[in-house]
Amino acid sequence: MDKLWVAKQVDGQIPNDLHPNRHISKLLYQRKITTKEEVEKFFNPKIEYLHYPFLMKDMEKAVNRVEQAITTKEKICVYGDYDVDGTTAVALVYSFLESIGADLGFFIPDRYLDGYGLSKRGIDYAANHGVTLMIVLDCGIKAHEQVLYAKSKGIDVIIGDHHRPGDTLPDAFAVLDPKRNDCEYPYKELSGCGVGFKLIQAYALQHDMDVRKNVYPLLDLVAVSIASDIVPLTDENRILSYFGLMLLNTHPRPGIETILNYSKVKRNSFPTLLAKGCNKPLYFNKELTNNDLVFFVGPRINAAGRMECGKNAVQLLLCKNLQEAEEIGKNINSFNTERKSLDHLATEEALTQIEQNELLQTRYTTVVFDKSWNQGVIGIVASRLTESYYRPTIVFTESKSEEMLVGSARSIKGFDIYDAIEACGDLLEHFGGHKYAAGLSIRPENFEKFSEAFEQIVTETLQNKQMVPEIEIDDEVPFSDITNEFFEELKKFAPFGPKNMNPIFKSVNVRDAGPSRRVGNNHLKLSLFQADTSSYPLNGIAFQQGDSFEDIKSGQPFSICYHIEENEWNGTISTQLNIKDIKFN
Repeated sequence: MDKLWVAKQVDGQIPNDLHPNRHISKLLYQRKITTKEEVEKFFNPKIEYLHYPFLMKDMEKAVNRVEQAITTKEKICVYGDYDVDGTTAVALVYSFLESIGADLGFFIPDRYLDGYGLSKRGIDYAANHGVTLMIVLDCGIKAHEQVLYAKSKGIDVIIGDHHRPGDTLPDAFAVLDPKRNDCEYPYKELSGCGVGFKLIQAYALQHDMDVRKNVYPLLDLVAVSIASDIVPLTDENRILSYFGLMLLNTHPRPGIETILNYSKVKRNSFPTLLAKGCNKPLYFNKELTNNDLVFFVGPRINAAGRMECGKNAVQLLLCKNLQEAEEIGKNINSFNTERKSLDHLATEEALTQIEQNELLQTRYTTVVFDKSWNQGVIGIVASRLTESYYRPTIVFTESKSEEMLVGSARSIKGFDIYDAIEACGDLLEHFGGHKYAAGLSIRPENFEKFSEAFEQIVTETLQNKQMVPEIEIDDEVPFSDITNEFFEELKKFAPFGPKNMNPIFKSVNVRDAGPSRRVGNNHLKLSLFQADTSSYPLNGIAFQQGDSFEDIKSGQPFSICYHIEENEWNGTISTQLNIKDIKFN
């Protein structure tokens, strides 16, 4: 699919003293960093910049209730969703409470037996094990009936969620959610694990504990959750991710190391390579970034919940040594292999379903269903269909636990799919999520009505709009400006993610420098020069763009948009352009 290149707009005048490099100044200004003090804070994150956790509504109530449970030796159950955010949140809070002597257990719902969120089966499990306090993480914000059921069993519930609440809150002992309308916490975009972190941070502060010793070593789990749950990399999330990545790059926990071993990331044999932000050697043979967490770590942790049960992922993250972690990691990697096979098959079947249905091809939405599709992969299939057809997408299959259809929704840039689903709420049994991703369940007899209603709502919003994928260009940069000094400053913008994406640059009038070639599965390894500059040729990699090879070798000029990145090979690091798209002049 052709992509539309859109230059990011700059409103107002960029201050002259923001940064000596004009390209860096523009990037900062685009991120609403407009003073030298803000530049210093952005380029040099500090733990001290984290917000005071007791600013979050109900935090004091939650901390006091946890303290009471520990003092009186109550049994606590830490409960979390089965995805990466939920399982890392459980591992984080469980690890902290275990370190201070709490009587603990944990429960991860089964995707097929329990469905999403706080479940009656999970509450029964807790009650049967003598639990009187449940800490529910990354879910629960709409669990009205379940919280009342827990109370009837003599269990207090603390909810730590980050999803949008409904009109009313569950009648829990405490509800921690920065998105509560009455919550004045200054940052609203924490992950579920991030909310769990604020709880243990608050507990440590109230009890005069050494936060650096007892809390900050768990930031690796927060970094994994932030990357995998695709929350904005701004403000507090950026600080948490920055220091979490530093931990992962220098002192990874055994479970993470085991997962990465299946991704060809091994221990570092070049100790001269140092981790960003500190003078400690890299533990692995490359510096881990958010991309590595998104593509290597997250899918394997998710696979446990998709294919069997997320409790395996928690157990892996809690492992104290590599030997223990390797056995669980082996099973989780096999789940991931199975997941890949199932999502590939379901994606092919869904694409065929669309290709054979003229109505589906002409709509503003994609809504597909097949009872044979695995419930654990429909979110991935929805993402792949969105990439192919670039429109709001919902993939449904039959629930294994009840006579219901379950769906996973994914959106396109600028369209709030949660609002669209909410507008059809009278046809749904359950739904939840956020702007770009949501989950829902529906009775089979309402499927066609919902499909029509969803199409109508989306059409009213998107009609007459150009529905093609966009590439946002941060700046046009001549090759001569891509120096080592420029790249060193550029690296300070990391970690990258939503609202702080890896900058995409454009260069025009580019030509082949000679040794460009096809590699792998339709990829291009390029050597490029810019005719109207005096720069040296630059190397580039263009994945899945081999169809442009003949035109490139013909000698005609073209334009590229790209990230600038490091390429490490046998301990040698060089600058490389990761080319996202090519347009011929």
